[in-house]
Amino acid sequence: MSQLKLTELTWREVREAGEHGIALLPIGSQEQHAAHLPMGTDTLLVEAVIDRALALLDADEGADGEAGGGTNELVRLPALPFGHSPHHLFAAALSLSAATLGAVLDDVLDSLVTSGYRRIMVVNGHGGNDEIMRLAVKRFALRSEVTVAACSYWTVTSDGDGGSSADGDREADWARPEVTPGHAGWFETSLMLAAHPALVRAPVPARTPVEPPPLFDNPPYPGLTVERHGEWARVGGSTDDASGADAGAGRRLLENRAQGLARAVRAFDAATR
Repeated sequence: MSQLKLTELTWREVREAGEHGIALLPIGSQEQHAAHLPMGTDTLLVEAVIDRALALLDADEGADGEAGGGTNELVRLPALPFGHSPHHLFAAALSLSAATLGAVLDDVLDSLVTSGYRRIMVVNGHGGNDEIMRLAVKRFALRSEVTVAACSYWTVTSDGDGGSSADGDREADWARPEVTPGHAGWFETSLMLAAHPALVRAPVPARTPVEPPPLFDNPPYPGLTVERHGEWARVGGSTDDASGADAGAGRRLLENRAQGLARAVRAFDAATR
């Protein structure tokens, strides 16, 4: 599966790639990530996972011309850097309303279809976008002759059910699923230490426990979604303690999600030719 960047193609090349290719759209956010991570963490991490996933697809293609999906092309769009982040405006964020983000996704998807694409995959890096993204692709496919896939990068793992690292370890043996993905905590900080260590401010502070614990991260009954006014500011902008994050875990997390995303792309390609 050859890989192209939309911004580097001519319009005729965009049209030609759309005949058999898959358009890949990353979406992220610009929002507070506590005191130690940059505003663009979600965008940086979704791009890092995609970078690694595409490198894995390239390696497969080099080893076996059919392994990466034959002659089909994957056209990577620039990442949408803004997301739905009103819950982080207490500190700093650049936020789109849910209606605006849904409309932006609808317009981008519509533009791709008009440009000749019939297969599109959206890969998300910010939890606040997830429901809006999934609703947007479901709604779009109802009215347009297109097949659209969507995922958040932390939901795809190398074996589809908890994951295995590159060296064969089960992810559950070394990861912390109870805080994955979280926000500005162990998971994201470990990934950033692996992908962009220069952007992680040191020392990473320990999170001070608060009472009562926030309900968004610990609902009183399984299956409930609970939001209480002022929670994010009260807990200092993070969901869990990031002080134990390390680059080694981050590299394994990154590899695991990238392997999962590469397999998801191949599966989507095979199912929609």
